[in-house]
Amino acid sequence: MPSKIATGHIRATTPEVFHNRPDCYNRLGYFPPEQQRESGGMAMAKAASGSKGNSTAASPASTSLETSGSSASNASVMEAPATGALSPAQLVDFYRLMYASRKIDDREIMLKRQQKIFFQVSAAGHEALQVAAGKALRPGYDWFVPYYRDRALCLALGMTAEDMFLQAVGAAADPSSGGRQMPNHWSSADLNIVSTSSSTATQALHAVGVAEAGRYFSKFPESAVKDEGDYRAFHDVRFHGDEVVLTTIGEGSTSQGEFWEALSSASNLKLPVIFLVEDNGYAISVPVEANTPGGNISRLVANFPNFFFAEIDGTDPEASFEAVSAAAAHCRAGKGPAFIHGHCVRIYSHSFSEDDKYYRSRAEREADAMRDPLHKLQMRLLREGILSPAEMETLEQGIDGEVATAAANAVSAPLPAIAGIPKHIYSEDLDPTSAAFATEPEAAAPSTGKRAEKTMADLINACLRDEMRRDPRIIVYGEDVADATREEALKEVKGKGGVFQLTAGLQTEFGSARVFNSPLAEANIVGRAVGYAVRGMKPVVEIQFFDYIWPAFHQIRNELSVMRWRSNGGFRTPAVIRVPIGGYLTGGSIYHSQSGESLFTHIPGLRVVFPSNALDANGLLRTALRCDDPVMFLEHKRLYREPYGRAAYPGPDYMIPFGKAAITRPGTDVTIVTYGALVPRALQAAQRAEREHGIQTEVIDLRTLSPYDWEAIATSVKKTSRVIVAYEDTRSWGYGAEIAARIADELFEDLDAPVKRVAAMDSFVAYQPVLEDAILPQPEDLLQAVIALKSF
Repeated sequence: MPSKIATGHIRATTPEVFHNRPDCYNRLGYFPPEQQRESGGMAMAKAASGSKGNSTAASPASTSLETSGSSASNASVMEAPATGALSPAQLVDFYRLMYASRKIDDREIMLKRQQKIFFQVSAAGHEALQVAAGKALRPGYDWFVPYYRDRALCLALGMTAEDMFLQAVGAAADPSSGGRQMPNHWSSADLNIVSTSSSTATQALHAVGVAEAGRYFSKFPESAVKDEGDYRAFHDVRFHGDEVVLTTIGEGSTSQGEFWEALSSASNLKLPVIFLVEDNGYAISVPVEANTPGGNISRLVANFPNFFFAEIDGTDPEASFEAVSAAAAHCRAGKGPAFIHGHCVRIYSHSFSEDDKYYRSRAEREADAMRDPLHKLQMRLLREGILSPAEMETLEQGIDGEVATAAANAVSAPLPAIAGIPKHIYSEDLDPTSAAFATEPEAAAPSTGKRAEKTMADLINACLRDEMRRDPRIIVYGEDVADATREEALKEVKGKGGVFQLTAGLQTEFGSARVFNSPLAEANIVGRAVGYAVRGMKPVVEIQFFDYIWPAFHQIRNELSVMRWRSNGGFRTPAVIRVPIGGYLTGGSIYHSQSGESLFTHIPGLRVVFPSNALDANGLLRTALRCDDPVMFLEHKRLYREPYGRAAYPGPDYMIPFGKAAITRPGTDVTIVTYGALVPRALQAAQRAEREHGIQTEVIDLRTLSPYDWEAIATSVKKTSRVIVAYEDTRSWGYGAEIAARIADELFEDLDAPVKRVAAMDSFVAYQPVLEDAILPQPEDLLQAVIALKSF
């Protein structure tokens, strides 16, 4: 259905489609102004409890950015007038912020030409919509998950011109990242602006998790209390029962699957999330009709339930403010999420690194220039006599001066210290490698005698129960992890609790607010966990099989692991990702037997744990649940219920520090460094080597892969002078290759033989058991390697 821009709203030119569906006019925003007044289709913000703010717009004579709500202390929420019109003072306030945003863009472009900054991306053409969003919501109260074009939004929320120039320069005092991120990658813990990445659409899932966390704290306020014994000591939790989460996105990024996953979860859960699409018609050089079927995202999302929808002229400040205010009222009233589609223009190129003259016609660029929201508002202020030409000049000159001063201050600001590079890769407050995480198992009471031995699956479940009783911020979710989503079924059924039943009974004990099933979407699982974690919760998520983790890799690599570092410690994401991994299943085949841990150990900021027995699994998982870093907890499926490695329940406080290997078998002739399912196979090989050949083999179980215990490896290699690195993944480019390389590099003089690797063939794992056995490393392979190395 073709559409045109009229009176601030996108209206259908062929409304007969909806003649018998007046609700669709309201729901979609396709309605004329008279119908708005009659039906209240775009309800004002004041209709919802707690949605009013104080109208504190500056007087027309004021020129300072500080009086416009551009600092945290005086940022204000405007009340949406019943007529949809902004007052003269409010219009001046809008113009001041919009003009400042444009002038910061222009100054950055000049600095880029002078090579004083190194990248530039602008908000030009989006300013009216962004300022409206900032003014309709509450900085430091509501939450904001923006994208990299949101300069005017962040100014309206309280960031300053100097804040932005400091990031453009990469200065040490850059409040968003300390010089670690490109310009326009916003972050402010004080304003509740969650750190932005360069990735597209990932932030939409973070917003969902942020909203879920706010709802959880509102329902269970006691969970916000700090505890000095774990990560909670370092997270200040703030929440409000009627808070709203705003996330913004360009229309090109709506092609990403994570955008649709976020809409689905927000809709299902009726979350107070506003999805604001800033549609300037282009994804770099790709026009909207090539990205979006039909060229209009509003038509594609229109049937999601529980949403407030509005499609508006995003260059019109009043239409934009009215729409965001109505969306916020809908969210605050608990009715569900909102979707605002604002049609903007892109006045400059996508970034200063490219030129849109290569792919846009002159006529098209000139047409966009005619819709420039800054010039339109400037002309209106002059035409309606709200500002005289002299007052306009005074206002603009004042802002020009402030912007110039801010830029000069930033250019001369000190740069970050080289020595500070590692800071905030991991927690500076809580070190999971420290002795504080080394505790002993509880001894059995004399009256009870020896405790029954439990499997790895049993002790993982026991640890989750213990910690959920201890820590109300822990939630568990993933595919099939609940006992039953339809709780009434639990009156007659046992419940599922995961495909391997490691979470069995948790929902029954802790309730559906803390243990629940997710959609079948791995990026959704991890992306929401990022949002939960930045609010101070401890999401413990399960990826059903390692083989299906790849849709979540983007969230793990580009969001979860780097959040603390890129925000310079402003935000943290202490999530735990539990992942069943590995083969030896007899029939697991390609898609249920994969390894690939090296891809995750390659990620700074992520702890990677891989226990081989029940006791270690219990102690390491407890450390993961109490520490303040994101942890990938790999659980070998073959070991879940193996006779090998069973142990008695060690008590509710048993922990093992990360980075501390275990010597599972001492020896003097050959060292085997290994982990996971190769540990019992290495022990079998070592026993045969001693029994049949008199070779004493030392077996080191690394237990954690990042960090790993280099000291234990080096001590053993210096003793035996011969070493095998064994791992289940493919031999080439596997995890063991790094260990082998470091041994050769740093311990060469201690070696009496080459470093040897035993690993899987460079192949996929086959279904036929005969083939699987040939592909994966077996005890016989290890034995032959031990014999060959000893005889070298």
